Amino acid sequence: MCAIFEPDFYFTVCTVMIALAVIVFIALQRLTAGYGVMYTSKWGPSVSNRLGWMLMEMPVFVVMLLLWVLSPRAGHPALIVMATLFEIHYFQRSFIFPFLIRGRGRMPWAIILMGLIFNVVNAYMIGGWLFWVSPADAYPVSWLYSPLFILGTIIFLLGMAINIQSDRIIRNLRKPGDTGHYIPRGGMFRYVTSANYFGELLEWTGYAILTWSLGGLVFAIWTFANLAPRARTLHKRYIAEFGHTYSELRRRYIIPFIY
Repeated sequence: MCAIFEPDFYFTVCTVMIALAVIVFIALQRLTAGYGVMYTSKWGPSVSNRLGWMLMEMPVFVVMLLLWVLSPRAGHPALIVMATLFEIHYFQRSFIFPFLIRGRGRMPWAIILMGLIFNVVNAYMIGGWLFWVSPADAYPVSWLYSPLFILGTIIFLLGMAINIQSDRIIRNLRKPGDTGHYIPRGGMFRYVTSANYFGELLEWTGYAILTWSLGGLVFAIWTFANLAPRARTLHKRYIAEFGHTYSELRRRYIIPFIY
């Protein structure tokens, strides 16, 4: 077995990633990643949002696929289903979502490279566990009708639906040629400022449950650490821009009724 798939190395990577997630969460309370609506040229050279998203998300799709097809467990039914769910998400983010983006927004290379590195490590944590590190008998066919898998899959698919619906709401806020700013409404935006982020957080919480794995848990933690501070910053920006019109909606940042 390759050294990177030795359990000790794998668990060390996961431990380091948890520690980094805490650091990132704290840092993002003061530092705002300069992409999307909060893009700034201070982050250095940039490319179009469409290209940036493809370059950032495509590697995780490819790395997971390689970990899958090169594994001696590649044909195990439960692993196929779990890997397919993962790949469906990243296929949508890599090959569909970028072509739906409107406008001429930019994404800094620094953001792309940081996202790319994280995504590759994430593919290792998830795919490495499923196809290489986990005990060979960890996921029998019966896992597919276990309570954990069923519950996790429901949460994962619900999160994906919310994420896609929320992106569509944001995308349709403006008519062609319009440069105004508007309050997103409908769907889970009734309850949170960043419904798209809530959907993604649900997805990876569900995935952690359906795989019942440390790698899945680490990714769910990272999703919160990365997106929760950004949702909080967006919330403050909306209040600054729309005043009482927005604050009276009483939305939370990313988790309905909680945070």
